[in-house]
Amino acid sequence: MPNKNPESTESQPAAPNPRREFLRSAGLFTGTAALLGGGLELLSRRPSAAAQSVTPGGLIAQAKRPLGPYDTTEPVTPYEQATSYNNYYEFGTDKSDPARLAGSLHTRPWTVKIDGEVRKPQTVDIDTLQSWFPLEDRVYRMRCVEGWSMVMPWMGFPLAALIRRIEPTSKAKYVQFTALHDPKQFPGQQADVLAWPYVEGLRLDEALNPLTLLAVGLNGRILPNQNGAPLRLVVPWKYGFKNIKAIVRITLTEKQPQTTWSLAAPSEYGFYANVNPKVDHPRWSQATERRIGDLARRPTLPFNGYAKEVASLYSGLDLRKYF
Repeated sequence: MPNKNPESTESQPAAPNPRREFLRSAGLFTGTAALLGGGLELLSRRPSAAAQSVTPGGLIAQAKRPLGPYDTTEPVTPYEQATSYNNYYEFGTDKSDPARLAGSLHTRPWTVKIDGEVRKPQTVDIDTLQSWFPLEDRVYRMRCVEGWSMVMPWMGFPLAALIRRIEPTSKAKYVQFTALHDPKQFPGQQADVLAWPYVEGLRLDEALNPLTLLAVGLNGRILPNQNGAPLRLVVPWKYGFKNIKAIVRITLTEKQPQTTWSLAAPSEYGFYANVNPKVDHPRWSQATERRIGDLARRPTLPFNGYAKEVASLYSGLDLRKYF
């Protein structure tokens, strides 16, 4: 068993329609005016569609946009590196396995079941789910529990918007996420390296924090399979293994969920998994990290640099015990 470490007029051509091309590249365009007229908003709020163009490969070329309130100004990890160096055990335990094997995953059709302590339980098609919310660009730091990091330009919508829409009951205290379990599409699931399906969870107040994102895109492209398509969680102040990929179910619960890595190695991977340079992993220090593409290491920041936004969530909690 491998070492258990986690982590798109005849004489005068019409001007291109960026939103239509984005939909087509994602496999979402139905050819009906009703779909577009229904408010499907698959482009970022920033910049406007007029400032965007689309390449045949599905890349949305965006004009430089103003920084958002949560964006980091650090250099973005090149797309080629961000999509070829991944922890995704459903495809395999080697960092190169996801990019090499990701073509086996089919992200359409795809549905997400929403249930548990909610007033509006439902099963929704991924395209409909995306249509409910305008997408936003977020440039976040990402810190792996293994001690490497990236800067990722996500596109998605706040998880809080979805939670408000489904109306939690008064019993809801946690949000549990479940990934797809299909060994035919995920060759890594044919091995028992982890208990499948992959499960993760957040406290409800963590899920409602404005930083917490459900991502459907990366670098202006449709989210690649190896990075969690078609829907993944992004919680930038937590170690990367919390950021579950290929989500098929979102369940609000009264009790704390049992999560995959916490079950696999409870002394190494806790439920909270907040980035904390003062709490070492049992087998290595967490005080520094190596940014992918760099040779030197850099100090790791408490809460991955998002302490101002999230530290208050853990007031009075012993973060050495609740790691």
